[in-house]
Amino acid sequence: MDDVKRIAEAIVAREGGYVNDPDDPGGATNHGVTIHTLRAMGHDLTGDGTVDAADVRALSRGDAVRILIERHYTAPKLALLPEALRASVFDMHVNAGANAVRILQRMLRQMGHAVAVDGAIGPQTAAAAAAVAAHAPDLVADAYGIARRNYYYALGDARPASRKFARRRDGGKGGWIVRAEEFISTRYHLTEDEHRERTAAWG
Repeated sequence: MDDVKRIAEAIVAREGGYVNDPDDPGGATNHGVTIHTLRAMGHDLTGDGTVDAADVRALSRGDAVRILIERHYTAPKLALLPEALRASVFDMHVNAGANAVRILQRMLRQMGHAVAVDGAIGPQTAAAAAAVAAHAPDLVADAYGIARRNYYYALGDARPASRKFARRRDGGKGGWIVRAEEFISTRYHLTEDEHRERTAAWG
């Protein structure tokens, strides 16, 4: 659990403090914990009878770490995955919920494993992930990170309001892409030119 806590603390540091961007479907967020999560858990931190943005602001880093572990590691059963995948899938689950697992499942299907793309980690997904990790332990995390990066670009393709999270105003890599590449070996990072080419159609 110490390793999981360190991963969660790194996610909290990566997420930063309070934000409430109208283009972010997550809504008000603090340390990676969204208002939707606080409402689902009934955390009325201000004691005023409602869970709103004020409660998100009041969330401490320590409480955020505990919530992230509970909601995005323990509940989705990430411990069933090979160790090489846990940090990236955990980080992505904080960012995208069950889509983090769906990305993994689609990747496993592309590798020839018959798993359902249902966003839930069960015996089939766990066994397929273990098989891939055993066959290519040095590459499985890169493969997932690349699939994750592709997911972010696809979101930008489909939703113009999300593009600012994948591409900076100057055209460079936005937070989503930088975040995905933290879990990808440097040799598989896109160059700035490749990134700009990938996002050129966004205008």
